[in-house]
Amino acid sequence: MTNLKLIQELTELDKKHFLHPTSPIEQQQEQGAAFIFTEGNGVHLHDLAGNTVIDGMSSLWNVNVGHGRKELGQAAMDQMSTLAFTSCFATFSNEPAIRLAEKLSHIAPGDLSATFFTSGGSEANDTAYKLARHYWILKGQENRKKIISRTKSYHGVAMGATSATGLKPFRDFTNSLAPDFCYVDHASSQSLREVIEAEGPETIAAFIAEPVQGAGGVHVAPVNYFKEVRAICDEYDILFITDEVITGFGRTGTYFGMEHYGAAPDMMCFAKGVTSGYVPLGGVMLSERIHQEFTELSKGTLLHGYTYSGHPTACAVAIRNLEIIEQEHLIANAKAMGEEMLNGFKWIQSEREIVGEVRGLGLMGGIEIVKNQHTQERFQAPLVPQIVAEAAKRGLICRSVVFDGQDTLVFAPPLVINKREMSQLIEILNDSIQAIEKGMMKGNIQ
Repeated sequence: MTNLKLIQELTELDKKHFLHPTSPIEQQQEQGAAFIFTEGNGVHLHDLAGNTVIDGMSSLWNVNVGHGRKELGQAAMDQMSTLAFTSCFATFSNEPAIRLAEKLSHIAPGDLSATFFTSGGSEANDTAYKLARHYWILKGQENRKKIISRTKSYHGVAMGATSATGLKPFRDFTNSLAPDFCYVDHASSQSLREVIEAEGPETIAAFIAEPVQGAGGVHVAPVNYFKEVRAICDEYDILFITDEVITGFGRTGTYFGMEHYGAAPDMMCFAKGVTSGYVPLGGVMLSERIHQEFTELSKGTLLHGYTYSGHPTACAVAIRNLEIIEQEHLIANAKAMGEEMLNGFKWIQSEREIVGEVRGLGLMGGIEIVKNQHTQERFQAPLVPQIVAEAAKRGLICRSVVFDGQDTLVFAPPLVINKREMSQLIEILNDSIQAIEKGMMKGNIQ
């Protein structure tokens, strides 16, 4: 079968049988799949049509060690050849899960020491909310059940995670949300205090925040924000949960995003980069104090668990993935290449009239598109979807954020990216924005 016939066959099958996550159904039915990828190497992806693109998003912020790492395939095969899967219910266990939990206790911020494993980030967030609420039940404070999150936050698409997400369009997707969630301004610690006082501290179980907001537009927290948040949570005896699903495992130039802020959480959610996306895995870590109180107060069965909690193959891949991150000094590379990326964004800002604020931390970056650089006035309709499409044609995958009136391009390339590849990314991006500017001048783009 020729590639053309294979593409045609797969395109029709895709339309008929594959309901894509977070994708426009109408676009899929009219145009088919944007790419049908067949291979990945480092920062590059190759599709069935013969195109090669720079993966400027690490797929979904998660392919930290890059594509095509045979070491991770070998780790999976070795584990599958001996013990592919076994349940961790009823205190059953396996060595990879135990070893990974121990490793995480050494690299996590603060005194996080015990891990509950999940299959991914949404499950990790839902688990954190349930554990926080159960913790207060054990403490005899059953009224503490409300979870506070921030505007522009994203915490996943499970029911609890959706309800905690500050991006309203995700909550509007369904007509019934989980109760007892409320939201504060994403950049104001004072807003947190005000909501706690308004709701009643005795009703609040936990506050959750991303160290850097990812899907919400790569918003880096203000200086001292998390120290202030930590102090407020301590003052009102509220659990502080960090969502490191995106920011963990080197993404921001430190092992975990919270290391930039000098504040430690009571619980931490993780996923994505723990296996670099090679197999699904996530989890929630508990501080020594919280774990000890669970140990002392819980007398029955912990009635929360997933079939794949502590999956031995996933944990074995994670262990090898963390070895690669450390052996190849990818955290230091993320810091250095993050500086290169931000400098490149600043250069584009000086070259292109429609580029407003640029920002980033490590290999997470955002670019605002504006009508006027001086006033930061925005276009009536967002331009970033057109820039994303133009970049894809030129060989770069990036992502648009248009929620809450934003017009933002976001980036998160693999931690293995080098200076030459970063220069290519910046060049393609500049050319793509320039093409949109020229189209505006000709009246082809409104």
